[in-house]
Amino acid sequence: MNHTEISIEFFPPTTAEGAEKLRATRDRLAALKPSFFSVTYGAGGSTRERTFATVKEIAAAGFEAAPHLSCVGSTRDSIREILQEYAEAGIRRIVALRGDLPSGVGDAGEFRHANELVEFIRTETGERFIIEVAAYPEWHPQARSPKDDLLAFKRKVEAGANSAITQYFYNLDAYLHFVDAVRKLGIDIPIVPGIMPIGSFSKLARFSDACGAEIPRWMRRKFEAYGDDTDSIRAFGLDVVSELCSKLIAAGAPGLHFYSMNQAGLTTDICKRLGLA
Repeated sequence: MNHTEISIEFFPPTTAEGAEKLRATRDRLAALKPSFFSVTYGAGGSTRERTFATVKEIAAAGFEAAPHLSCVGSTRDSIREILQEYAEAGIRRIVALRGDLPSGVGDAGEFRHANELVEFIRTETGERFIIEVAAYPEWHPQARSPKDDLLAFKRKVEAGANSAITQYFYNLDAYLHFVDAVRKLGIDIPIVPGIMPIGSFSKLARFSDACGAEIPRWMRRKFEAYGDDTDSIRAFGLDVVSELCSKLIAAGAPGLHFYSMNQAGLTTDICKRLGLA
């Protein structure tokens, strides 16, 4: 049995039906024994209450929950209040992000960068929380240069981050090169690759174009050749992502973080292929 640790990301549901579906998804994915479930946080804190409710429910069911917390558009007082809520709920892990402002909102708040949020969490709560931060093997889409992006990552680590989760990618060399580059800067925290299972190529293409994640040309061409053949798209995506995960494990990746999109099937199938289920 392979003992690679996995973690799984959800987004907070918007309806009672979605909440019920997420419970079923969570219970199915719990069979994979993830080290934690993370829950995303909308731009400018727009899902704050739904994120907190989802996190509390996951924790109450006996699983470790890791809320995402973004700081752009927030005040120190509002972040302090959220940290207190999570501490009182027994939450041990936080994914600290810069985040985005909601469309049409111009006030960036009292934080500009994720390292400022990490530093604030440490100042306010000491070692109370394990802090995860984001990493970008193919560089943050708003970074002025690869060097600037590496230095921004270094600042988050120096501010007190314990480990990092990457943006998803399909180019193994991008991850290996990034890890090598940060090690040369003296950064030794775990850098866990983010894994995006592929169920729909059209959705993946739109999402990837928006967030700066590259779909290699050979993959894109093959997906496009399948047209509307959803079974072939799913089967090919399962092959590609499973092979990527296998190579990451062989290369020494400290774990795998699955972007589940609140679905259980593909993550479960990939883990079964890897011997993680």
